[in-house]
Amino acid sequence: MKKIRIPLMLLLALTLTLGLTAASYAQRGMGPKGMGPGCGPGMNITPEQAGQIFDMRQKFMNETADLRKQMVMKQAEMAALWKAETPDQNLIRAKQKEMNALRDQMQEKKLAFKMQARQVCPQGFMGGMGMGMGLGCGMGPGMGMGGPGL
Repeated sequence: MKKIRIPLMLLLALTLTLGLTAASYAQRGMGPKGMGPGCGPGMNITPEQAGQIFDMRQKFMNETADLRKQMVMKQAEMAALWKAETPDQNLIRAKQKEMNALRDQMQEKKLAFKMQARQVCPQGFMGGMGMGMGLGCGMGPGMGMGGPGL
């Protein structure tokens, strides 16, 4: 039974991650007034700034991929703990601390991204990620990963 659970959890985590990524791209307008890769709608941004912001965002996404995966997996583990006939409060508290530690790491990386983006686009970077899971501008249970928008 355990041999089936692990691949199933991994498949669930991958499905959630891909679904949330697709949703974030669907939310972002890509037209001339859309959010695009960088500064907010109606702002004057050079093609060079747009390229820099895009590259920084890609780097952020690549650097945080494992962290986001861990967060999804911890959330699935937490759900499993709550589904027990008699949930163990100590295990749930410990899992919550693990989730909070991951969230804090994500927030640190998000802050670094935002500060770097402000140097490229000082008039206000607004290109949020929309990464679901209660990420500030997404949907979900409020895990709080956050997208790097200002």
